[in-house]
Amino acid sequence: MYIKSVYFVGSFPKESKAPKDNRPEFAFIGRSNVGKSSLINMLCNNANVAKVSGTPGKTRAINYFLINESWYLVDLPGYGYAKASKKDKAAWEKMIEDYLVLRSTLICAIVLIDSRHPLQNIDREFIDWLGQRHVPFVLVFTKIDKLKPVQQEENIQTIKNQLLEHWHSLPQTFTTSSKNKDGRDELLHFFQTTVEPILEDLNKPNGGA
Repeated sequence: MYIKSVYFVGSFPKESKAPKDNRPEFAFIGRSNVGKSSLINMLCNNANVAKVSGTPGKTRAINYFLINESWYLVDLPGYGYAKASKKDKAAWEKMIEDYLVLRSTLICAIVLIDSRHPLQNIDREFIDWLGQRHVPFVLVFTKIDKLKPVQQEENIQTIKNQLLEHWHSLPQTFTTSSKNKDGRDELLHFFQTTVEPILEDLNKPNGGA
């Protein structure tokens, strides 16, 4: 896939306020400081698409980006930001949960995991939560440039093995580096092959009915 255009549509406080034009959506989510904004910018080949901050927890709404005038890349708030108040964290959690469960145009959640660290309980709990609610998702390991190849492979395999203690099999996985653009082609190919049949169906007379 070649990204020809990226348009920031807006930030929305809850799922019910988000666009309702029936375009398919891919939602990016992960623990705070996992490198979500950097990855989005790398995929879009534009350093100014998502705001990158040294302070975790800056994304506090559901941010919509229209890609190639055909599908949405959705930037969800990170989870696990300890410095937020209990009230704010509860509000963000409800916003995220409502979006993931209620959003009929969500095609897949893109769950980011920092490849440098052991599997965190909050990551495991969130992934299990997605499975219990039958939300489709893929796993994207970030920041692989921070590790030597052997360590990278060992860390990722360890995380997969830990997840397989709860899962019979894992969804598709990707390894990425925003700095080196590793994994960009693979993720864009995944978006293309996933979204093309949906768009073809939507463009049929009567919306594929």
